[in-house]
Amino acid sequence: MQEREASIPKHVAIIMDGNGRWAKNRNLPRTSGHKEGLTVAKKIVKEASRLGIKYVTLYTFSTENWKRTQEEVGFLMNLIRGHLRAEFQFYKENGIKIEHIGDISGLPQDVQSEIIKAKEETSHFTGLTVVLAINYGGRDEIIRGFNKFLRNKNEEELSEDNLSNFFDISDLPDVDLLIRTGGELRLSNFLLWQAAYAELMFTNTLWPDYSVEEFRKNIEDFATRNRRFGAVLNT
Repeated sequence: MQEREASIPKHVAIIMDGNGRWAKNRNLPRTSGHKEGLTVAKKIVKEASRLGIKYVTLYTFSTENWKRTQEEVGFLMNLIRGHLRAEFQFYKENGIKIEHIGDISGLPQDVQSEIIKAKEETSHFTGLTVVLAINYGGRDEIIRGFNKFLRNKNEEELSEDNLSNFFDISDLPDVDLLIRTGGELRLSNFLLWQAAYAELMFTNTLWPDYSVEEFRKNIEDFATRNRRFGAVLNT
């Protein structure tokens, strides 16, 4: 049992890239790619729960995504709002707890309300925690955390521990495995602090084509990685 637990990452973060290109390849509007991407996200979350993963963080909407067209941004906000409202039964059946990271104050009021409601209604669930990164940027989280630190009169000397206490989820464990679909080889401002020692996996698969089977393969590949965290291990 201990060996199996060691081979399963505690925290998996996913950059769900490729929705727009998937739709373009099929002469569909980008919104169709986002709809399909949501279906895939539910399948991956369910499999992560089955595997015993404790945290999955999904890069849902970045601080840079506001640069997209007003039509696409509006669709994504509606998709997020509708998903949070409609999926409580899915969370309940799978014991999923919902959390959020990102600057919630920058989101439309109705989206803020749905996020708060989803967190409250699932707060007692003890299975997988799904962290939705919405209006999130790694640099933005660090800056907001540092400003909170400066406003706190009880802290004296800055350290990694007391700065992280002011992040969006202070006890969010570091990322063990970060997966990016879509063929791009960059972090795109995602969990810069928490992913300091994450194992990185990149796939050319566009997110709507990403499967449970490929996810399992990524988890299996993770188990083969030699994680040294800067140390030299005896061989």
